[in-house]
Amino acid sequence: MEIVSIDTRLFDEMIRRVKSVEEKAVALCRSQEDLGLKKWLDNQEVCEVLGISLRTLQTYREKGLLAYSCIKHKIFYKPEDVEVLLKSSYHQQNRTK
Repeated sequence: MEIVSIDTRLFDEMIRRVKSVEEKAVALCRSQEDLGLKKWLDNQEVCEVLGISLRTLQTYREKGLLAYSCIKHKIFYKPEDVEVLLKSSYHQQNRTK
């Protein structure tokens, strides 16, 4: 076994730099979580939110009305995209008495 002796100031500087690298790594990991990976919705959840059938949802995909991602033959949707579709198809009723 080899013993290495270093100056206390040098050791403290090394510790400070290691802590700095650790803080940067933690910050990068946090930013990746935030980007994140929010909860994506599957077909069933989107159908429930929009009040539509699976066939209608397929039509929305085919017409490009709703963006989606396919992972291992399963389709997922961003909640934001579903919300945009929902808002774009909302028609307020004007009731006059």
